[in-house]
Amino acid sequence: MGWRSLIITQHCKVTTKQHSLVVQTNGDIHTMPIDDLNQVIFATTRALISADAITSLAEANAKVVFSGRDGQPVTETANLYSDRRKAEQIRLQANWPNDLVETMWTKIVAAKINNQAQVVKLCGHDERPLLDDLDALELNDVSNREASAARRYFKIMFGEDFSRSDLCATNATLNYGYSILLSSTNRAIVSTGHITELGMHHHSASNPYNLGSDLMEPFRPAIDYWVAQHSIKDLTPDVKYALIDLLNLELTFNGKKALLQNALADHVENCLAFLDGRAKKCRIEVIFPDEVSSYAINDHV
Repeated sequence: MGWRSLIITQHCKVTTKQHSLVVQTNGDIHTMPIDDLNQVIFATTRALISADAITSLAEANAKVVFSGRDGQPVTETANLYSDRRKAEQIRLQANWPNDLVETMWTKIVAAKINNQAQVVKLCGHDERPLLDDLDALELNDVSNREASAARRYFKIMFGEDFSRSDLCATNATLNYGYSILLSSTNRAIVSTGHITELGMHHHSASNPYNLGSDLMEPFRPAIDYWVAQHSIKDLTPDVKYALIDLLNLELTFNGKKALLQNALADHVENCLAFLDGRAKKCRIEVIFPDEVSSYAINDHV
């Protein structure tokens, strides 16, 4: 599994040579080992990529994410067959016991609200309204504390007049960051042999990433935290680079220092082991650092 993120922002041709990715622009040629790559993100529609490049990246378990004309991610590659995927694994996922699903979803919602409260406090606000929702959380979140906390949370973070339905730079930036987070979550799910379509709480027939949408929830506040520390006027390439580099944020996960992308992969593995019955417990404890505003990325062409 690689560790670098590459962002393509201009007209170019992407091919391979000697198991390296070759990016040829009008004036330069950039190469990097495919095994070093965690993901390649096309932030432009004016780039060409060869079938061999896509195949080689897939074999190296690297994600390829394509953005639309508005700059938002619209699709990504996913290996059809993981080394660990078998028919029996898919049947097991389709028949997860309801009590395990309800317990897991409760843990995820609790971790998400707790992390939202943590971020609110780090940003200098009163976290007690969110902790009230956390205290009222019931099994399987039957009273929908997740939604209640979200309504409070975004107004605390971005102002009383803010709404997630607004067409604004803040929401565009949040959505872009969530898309990157979802892509990484899906990558971790596929690597375990599970499928992303079958979720716990998310069940939309039109969403091919229901399980990823479930499991990413506790890590969403990392994106919110970064956006709240910046005055975003537009979703520029620099903003996108910083959001992608946020995957390299160092935090504490279940008592150990880890990069966000590694913590996310461990989180996915832990949750799925619990749901599969391979683990008796599942711990989700994230501690964010005091500062996230300095993250930026240099691996782009």
